Amino acid sequence: MEPQLLHSVTESVATVVIHHPAKRNAMTAAMWRALPPLLGTLAADPGVRALVLTGEGGTFCAGADISTLQGSPQEAQGLAVAAEEALAAFPKPTLAAVRGHCVGGGSQLAAACDLRFAEEGSLFGVTPAKLGIVYPASSTRRLAALVGPAATKYLLFSGELIGTERALRTGLVDEVLPEGELGKRVAEFTRILASRSQLTQAAAKEFADGRTDRDDHWAEQARGSGDTAEGVAAFLERRQPHFTWNVPTSG
Repeated sequence: MEPQLLHSVTESVATVVIHHPAKRNAMTAAMWRALPPLLGTLAADPGVRALVLTGEGGTFCAGADISTLQGSPQEAQGLAVAAEEALAAFPKPTLAAVRGHCVGGGSQLAAACDLRFAEEGSLFGVTPAKLGIVYPASSTRRLAALVGPAATKYLLFSGELIGTERALRTGLVDEVLPEGELGKRVAEFTRILASRSQLTQAAAKEFADGRTDRDDHWAEQARGSGDTAEGVAAFLERRQPHFTWNVPTSG
């Protein structure tokens, strides 16, 4: 099978799989290009309430396929940044499910997700210093917002890999699961996400990511959504709420 991004939707959760096992799921130029339109399609699907990004088999993503850097490194980096930005802008909760190596472009993608769950023994690294590449400004700022400036400098200055214990301690990872338990936990947690109010999640995502120009927009959405009334009614009636607000397809 050619290197590609596979996807499926089950119980309102979209799963995107990085599939390039011959090169430990390294991202080719075609795969970088394919990610933004795929994310756009999934974002516009009202049946999708959360998204999981993972890798085929026992590796998340070993980074960019180095052969793509031989032509124009700047063009290759631009493709990676465009994919990263599209993932960060996905309007519904995103979760990276990490096994094995999550390195270079893999860490770039994982950092662009809202949450990261990892299997014990996974390894993380941001490795442009090994290739003499200036890591993109936007990617560096996103990483620093996630793990802090000191941890960002450690990762970028050294290019060294870190394990799940350190990744958890720095905030690069949110949960670490024993071997064989990652899939079960991700399925369980994304079911929880899919059952919650998309209104709450979408507003919280923008606020937490630092957007400051949409306070009035979200106040208006809350007034007209019906989700608050449904949530209160369900609580008083001791039943599960059925939230109906959906992320607008226009973004």
